[in-house]
Amino acid sequence: MTIPRTGPTKRSGPRLSDSTFAVLLVLPGTAMFVVIILYPLIASLTTGFFRQDLRFPGREFTGLSNFADVLDRDFWPTLNHTLVFTAGTTVAAFAIGFALALALNAGLRGSGFLRGLFLFPWVIPGVVTSFLWMWIFNANYGLLNGLLIKLNLMDESITWLGEPGTAMFAVIVTKTWASFPWMMVMMLAALQTVPNELYEAAAVDGAGMLRRFRSITWPGVRSIAMLALLLEFIWNFQHFDTIYVLTGGGPANATQTFAVAVYQNAFQGFDLGRASALGGLWMLLLLLLVGGYLFLSQREDRA
Repeated sequence: MTIPRTGPTKRSGPRLSDSTFAVLLVLPGTAMFVVIILYPLIASLTTGFFRQDLRFPGREFTGLSNFADVLDRDFWPTLNHTLVFTAGTTVAAFAIGFALALALNAGLRGSGFLRGLFLFPWVIPGVVTSFLWMWIFNANYGLLNGLLIKLNLMDESITWLGEPGTAMFAVIVTKTWASFPWMMVMMLAALQTVPNELYEAAAVDGAGMLRRFRSITWPGVRSIAMLALLLEFIWNFQHFDTIYVLTGGGPANATQTFAVAVYQNAFQGFDLGRASALGGLWMLLLLLLVGGYLFLSQREDRA
C-alpha cells in the first residue's frame, strides 16, 4: 500500500512581522522598567516641589523652596562627607587590590589558595561585615583597642565610632576591607593580558622593576584601572548600609553621606519633600559620574 505524499502544511492566520515580534519581546521588560524604576523616580522628583509630611495626608506645593533649603543647610556638608568617604574607600581599595594583584600575578607559591582567601570579604553580606567591624572598633571590648594597648601603642581605649575625628576613618576601613577583593580580581585579570614577552625583552635590555612597571605594566592595565576606579567611585558615592549600621551618620553628622541623609530626612524626620529635594540633587551628581563613565567607555572602544 502506497502512502500518498503530502505537501507542506500551510499556516492559517496573519503572520507577525519582525518589528512586531521585536516589540512584543521588549514590551515586558519595558513595562517592568516603567513600573519599578521610571514611575517611582518621577514621583520622587516631583515630591521635591511639595511640602509633604510622612505622618499626615496631603501635601502643599512650595516650588523650589525645598531645594533652596537643602542647599543652604545640608547639601555642602553632606557633599563633603560623601566625597571624603568615596575618595578614601576608592583609593584605598584600589591600592590594596592592585598590590595584591601584582603579587599574585608574580607566581607566588600558593597563589590559588590566597586568591580564594582574599575573596572572602567580598562574599560576606554588607550588614554582616558592618557588625563584624563594629565589634572590632568597640571602645570597651573591641579587638583593635585591645591589640594596640597590648603593643603599648596607646594607654587608653579610643571610641573609634563615637568621635568625629575617628568615625570616618573607621567607616572607610570597613568599606575598604569589603571592596578590595573586587579591585584585586579586576586588576589581576588585566595583568594577565599583558604579554610576558614584553617583560622578557625589557629584562634583557636591563630594565629594572620600576622601569618595567612604568613602561609595560601600567600602560597595559591603565584602561581597565581607570574604568574600575570610576565604577568603584560611583558605587561608593551611593553606599548606605556600612555607614548606617556603624554610625548612623554620626557622631554629630560626621559620617552623614547623601544616602544616609536622604534616609534620615524621609524616615526619621518624616519630611518627604526635603528628602526628595536632596535626592534629586544627589541624582544630578550621579548622572555626571555616569556620564564620565560612558565617555571613558566610548573612548576606550574607539581606541
